[in-house]
Amino acid sequence: MAEAQRTRSRVIDQNPVPRPYQSRTEQIPMERFRPDADWLGRIMANKYPGIAAYAMEVVQMFDSHTTKIRVAVDWNDAGKAAGLPRNLCIKSNWGGQFDNVDIHALEARFYHFLTDRLTAHTATCYYADWNDDGSGQGLVVLEDLIDRGGKFGHSLQHSGVDGVASGLADLAKLHAGLWNSPLITPDAAPWLPTSMEVPVDYDQVRLMDHWLGENRKEPNFCGIAPKHYLDDPSRLERAYDALVDYERKFKAPYCVILGDCHQGNTYILPNGERMWLDWQLGRRGRPWRDVTYFTVGSLTIEERRQSHRDLVAHYRDCLIKEGATDVIGIDEIWEQIPRWVMYGIQAWAANMDHWGQNGLPMNERFFTAGEDLGSWKLLLCE
Repeated sequence: MAEAQRTRSRVIDQNPVPRPYQSRTEQIPMERFRPDADWLGRIMANKYPGIAAYAMEVVQMFDSHTTKIRVAVDWNDAGKAAGLPRNLCIKSNWGGQFDNVDIHALEARFYHFLTDRLTAHTATCYYADWNDDGSGQGLVVLEDLIDRGGKFGHSLQHSGVDGVASGLADLAKLHAGLWNSPLITPDAAPWLPTSMEVPVDYDQVRLMDHWLGENRKEPNFCGIAPKHYLDDPSRLERAYDALVDYERKFKAPYCVILGDCHQGNTYILPNGERMWLDWQLGRRGRPWRDVTYFTVGSLTIEERRQSHRDLVAHYRDCLIKEGATDVIGIDEIWEQIPRWVMYGIQAWAANMDHWGQNGLPMNERFFTAGEDLGSWKLLLCE
């Protein structure tokens, strides 16, 4: 199974994008690795000639499918002159897991090529680079957002209906910024995946099969999962494949989507606006993937039952006000929502809590939405 996963995902990077700094001769490490001051200075000197890091303190480290390291760095005069801050966050794949996907290279490409073209807020990136050997390894060095004085979102943060409405307005700003833009066409951005057209999307339910199976062993998970899924786990694969097929056939304008749009991938600025983080699943896609994932995941079950359609209509209004054109009507959007619930079902059913987000309440929200909105029956034509 592992080798099959690796073969499928490697297709993504079979025509690797040339790395941005050809002066770099050493590869970004793929194995377990802990950077030090010498390594960081040496790597970043490819973009900022003459810089060096005299010392680096690891302030905090998160190590799961992505390694995130908050550091405090003492730069030489060249580093200070280049405007490099003392506090930074380093992201790469050094956890010893998920060596069969390209999410880290993709995030680096997003920061290098695209995030400065967006109208929505994104984190300041001081260095973005990737290996061009087809490995999918990438590296980003970002500002330490704690210095902004806001707070990181969490998937289970209770924002309420008004808070979700505010987040959807911010999401509309993200989507409208490059709505139907020539900058994101396959010719202009060949490195940018199209939603549900790459293995990390269309094979996601199979790539995550091990973790789906692990959660089905958990009594608490089994207590909220639909019996029809537990009795026949292959139903999830069939329903997800139907979603993939539906999206590929659908015709509508494209925009840039986050792809993994839950509150845990946001940073709330002091003024209350959300900054969108984690571009590892960024895509050329339709917004309903993000909208459904964000709303169903952010609302309690009762809040969703009472306000879901109104919130989707509010998002549509915001999207048009931000400049998007040829936006499908609310009734047609509402036909999208139940299908895209299945994306959230498969994503959270494979979540491991030690990755940093508590999955059980999110599973309950998505499983319940799937039953309420008839997602399984719709996709499986039952």
